[in-house]
Amino acid sequence: MDDADLNQWLEELRVEHRDLDQVILHLLGAGHHDAMRVQRLKKRKLKLKDMIAKLESKLIPDLDA
Repeated sequence: MDDADLNQWLEELRVEHRDLDQVILHLLGAGHHDAMRVQRLKKRKLKLKDMIAKLESKLIPDLDA
C-alpha cells in the first residue's frame, strides 16, 4: 500500500469518525434511551481513532533511516 492509498483510507476513516461523532451527539441531544447503541457507537469511534493514529504514524518518515 503506497502513501496515496494510505492517505485515501485515512481520509475515509476521518469522515466516518466525524459522522459517528455527529450521530452520537444527535442521539444524546434527542434524549435517546438506547444506551447500548450509544455505547457501541462510542466504542466504534474509539477504534477508528486508534486506526487513524496508526495510519498517521505510518505516514511520518522514519528519521533514523
